[in-house]
Amino acid sequence: MELSLVVPIFNEEESVGPLIARVEEAMAGYRNRWELILVDDGSTDATLSQARAAIGKAGLDLHVVALQRNFGQTAAMQAGITQARGRLIATLDGDLQNDPRDIPAMVSELERRELDLLVGWRKNRQDGLLLRKVPSWIANRLIGRITGVRLHDYGCSLKIYRASVIKQVKLMGEMHRFIPAWVAGVVPSSRIGEMPVTHHARQHGVSKYGISRTFRVILDLLSVMFFMRFKARPGHFFGSLGLGLGAFSGLILAYLFVDKFILGNDIGTRPLFLIGVMLFLSAVQLITTGILAEMLARTYYRDDSSVSYIVREVYSGEQSNA
Repeated sequence: MELSLVVPIFNEEESVGPLIARVEEAMAGYRNRWELILVDDGSTDATLSQARAAIGKAGLDLHVVALQRNFGQTAAMQAGITQARGRLIATLDGDLQNDPRDIPAMVSELERRELDLLVGWRKNRQDGLLLRKVPSWIANRLIGRITGVRLHDYGCSLKIYRASVIKQVKLMGEMHRFIPAWVAGVVPSSRIGEMPVTHHARQHGVSKYGISRTFRVILDLLSVMFFMRFKARPGHFFGSLGLGLGAFSGLILAYLFVDKFILGNDIGTRPLFLIGVMLFLSAVQLITTGILAEMLARTYYRDDSSVSYIVREVYSGEQSNA
């Protein structure tokens, strides 16, 4: 298997049929063996039945992964990547806004440039200006500045990965927007590139995924920054803060010691005394938090087999696996 196409879908009953048809049309000239994996993220409409209806169609190697409930786009994407058998993996949205016809060209570009990840760039994005484009523009620049991986479009789901690389990355929470940053923790950022791709306006329904709330992106970004820099050594992060506050507290308390026992001044009602004590207690808390975080990190690395989703059933042309 050369290429796996992974598509998370959630309540896209009107889009799933045209999506499959577009993928077939786009991949008709692709010479190598490929498969299509649709991950139903707990849809409550006819999305799953529409997807299953295409199983067994001649010339289409289709697998439908049905999750037990709605776990979110990141978990659905992780489920599809886990099921993928291809040497390369392509991901795209199921709302027909990404164009599958870009995939063969992206595969060729990834191989030509010897990249491990090629990210689509929606250069002419067909979305609303204030609610979609502006927040995305701000988020892309903020993410690039903090993570060091400079891309024009972090939010584009159309990406091509080498399976050997992306399967080393564990996707959790709502971190699909930051996949290039996670990949940069496995390979050099020089092996991550981007390429302009086609973007269509949504034809059916409303958006279920995407950057709709800027504050969520900021919170996720803080988590990404912490994990990129301190995942294996969280004690350094908390310990550095604790030692800094401890040193500041020590200076304050030393000054007050001299003021009290050498100069004979009363310090019991001075705000500076309370500040010094509070800083000392905060330093102790941060240092002990760092020690606990180090213990948790070691436990995490010993047993990192947990997943963020539950597969109810996998449907394919050959068999149905619970």
